[in-house]
Amino acid sequence: MHQALRLIAGVMILVSLALTYFVHPNWVFFSVFIALNLIQSAFTKWCPMITILKKAGLKE
Repeated sequence: MHQALRLIAGVMILVSLALTYFVHPNWVFFSVFIALNLIQSAFTKWCPMITILKKAGLKE
């Protein structure tokens, strides 16, 4: 599960950076959102994506 979480976060960051470069600079805020979510999950030990992955049936 944690490998899937890291993969999803990494892909989302790369997509955000590509959108920032090729589409519009404001897409950088998507990267900021992802970073803030990762930071809050470090403190709260709760990540919304983990909840989604569990509901999707991914085993820990």
